Amino acid sequence: MILSITAKCSDCCGTILFGDDDKVLKETDGYVPSIMPGGGGDYVELDIDVATGRILNWKVPTPEQLDEFIGR
Repeated sequence: MILSITAKCSDCCGTILFGDDDKVLKETDGYVPSIMPGGGGDYVELDIDVATGRILNWKVPTPEQLDEFIGR
């Protein structure tokens, strides 16, 4: 079974990216980050495998995408 979730954040999406040392690398409040499924605007779209809890439509961001997200 797959649970499909679509959420509209209306410019109120809060995200925090932690580094390996639990240090905050980036914190946002506003649009959904483009590295998120369905991201780059107001929507988050997640397809979750109910049995495992895994997000099926997650695409691992490239180092370049993470650098852009962090603002390096």
